[in-house]
Amino acid sequence: MYFISGITGHVGGAAARRLLEEGHAVRTLARDPQKAADWSAKGVDVRQGDFNDPASVAAALEGVEGAFLMIPPLLVPSPGFPEAKSVIASFVEALRLAPPPRLVLLSSVGSEQESGLGNITSTHLMEEALGDLPFPTAIVRAGGFLENYTGGLASSASTGVFYSFFQPVDRAFPTIATADIGNEIAKLLVSGWEGKKIVELGSPVSPNDLARAMSDVLGRPVQAQAVPREQWAVSLEAFGMAPGSTGLYEETVEGCNSGWIDFGTPGAEPIPGSVTPVEVFAKAWAAQKGAE
Repeated sequence: MYFISGITGHVGGAAARRLLEEGHAVRTLARDPQKAADWSAKGVDVRQGDFNDPASVAAALEGVEGAFLMIPPLLVPSPGFPEAKSVIASFVEALRLAPPPRLVLLSSVGSEQESGLGNITSTHLMEEALGDLPFPTAIVRAGGFLENYTGGLASSASTGVFYSFFQPVDRAFPTIATADIGNEIAKLLVSGWEGKKIVELGSPVSPNDLARAMSDVLGRPVQAQAVPREQWAVSLEAFGMAPGSTGLYEETVEGCNSGWIDFGTPGAEPIPGSVTPVEVFAKAWAAQKGAE
């Protein structure tokens, strides 16, 4: 039995699917079990509970062979990251009450840095709190998600332009498909390891590479174009972020563009991605066209 958090999302769902395909039992925690009804139908042990409640997390960890934990993603956290801190504190107490034989944590590229991280600060805080546990712990520092770019496919199909905050557009940055993350989590949980392990998961992909992949999928030329720095806030607001809420995201992008946020931690195990941008974009584009 393996505990998987975030099962209704991309990463947790991918990890659960791989474990189930290999014949393993899976348990998860859901505030509203009805939202995980499809997983219950697949045989997953869905427990009702809240990640902010250490008692319910600990109860879900009882008797498992391994556990995967992640902080629920939040694009615009409150000042001081209280949402992440609450979940982290709950994890600390739950792991004290019901320590699993081994633990995998989803972190992010750059989380070893102590400042200048923007949204990545949440995973830095998690690593600080959970990075020295008395049982085998694997920290998976994932690159940027390829799926984050699929929302721009329709615009690129219409305009032939892929607008990028990451720049210059020929600079590669660690990037990964969520299926690859889930598969690596499942592999770690089943295979085991000793002590503390840090994995840097992703391959270098530039905005130009992403534009070429979009061209292949959309059947038309697409060029990457950098969004000028002075236009970041207004552009992010046009994408739906509330006015005045874009600062942390901008700080993250600045850290990536400067090289402050990157792979290369001494002692970390580098693992490249296997799913290509073309594969991710083709699947997403087919789904978008099918929904029309």
